[in-house]
Amino acid sequence: MKILGLIPARYASTRFPGKPLAIIAGKPMIQWVYERASQVFDWCYVATDDDRIKHAVEAFGGRVVMTSELHKSGTDRCAEALDIVQSEQNIRFDVVVNIQGDEPFIQPQQLSRVVSSFANPHVQIATLVKPFVPGEDVFNPNSPKVILNQNSEAICFSRSVIPFIRGKEQSQWPDSFRYLKHIGLYAYRTDILRRITRLKQTPLELAESLEQLRWIENGYRITVVETDLETLAVDTPEDLERVKLLADRMLKGE
Repeated sequence: MKILGLIPARYASTRFPGKPLAIIAGKPMIQWVYERASQVFDWCYVATDDDRIKHAVEAFGGRVVMTSELHKSGTDRCAEALDIVQSEQNIRFDVVVNIQGDEPFIQPQQLSRVVSSFANPHVQIATLVKPFVPGEDVFNPNSPKVILNQNSEAICFSRSVIPFIRGKEQSQWPDSFRYLKHIGLYAYRTDILRRITRLKQTPLELAESLEQLRWIENGYRITVVETDLETLAVDTPEDLERVKLLADRMLKGE
């Protein structure tokens, strides 16, 4: 299979403008993500609509593709980037991997595990989850939860805690069910990517602000791969400070 790794990155984040260019241990966050993804994918690009991000990627020697400012999601940006790269390079890709630009410590093993699921020809879309660990806040709305069917396919995602544990206090819920945290990494067969980006937004997607709900509502199957490796998403400036501390410890070999 020919795999295209794409890292959608926009400057104008509501909660954290300029987030891809935030400096972590001397490097912009987008560089941390790109360098890890490049260990797995021969073809890897940052897809952006902002010249500042473009210049930053080019400065560290990365590949970048410019896309429209009008995209509502990273998936939409990936679909346009796919067409541009295929046209420029004259390569037909089988699978596109959408790598979040705000997870600087994404592990190459996690990327490889998601891609490996496409050995099954019936897999349309794949994503990654990690069990919540003791003491981790399952009620954090920035950590969407997912429940699965018996085929390891997603039934539903929610920012709320699902499932509801009847008859127990909320403080007991984390010990009463194996909650799964969604890690925002997607891979799609290229034909499926084009189809899902033509779908209209659905009420459930708009309510939760989770685009994958649109795909489920329209009958697409999302295969879920589990990892025990931690990844830290940077959603706020406070998250960035925690990531900076971790990066410093990593570089010191702690």
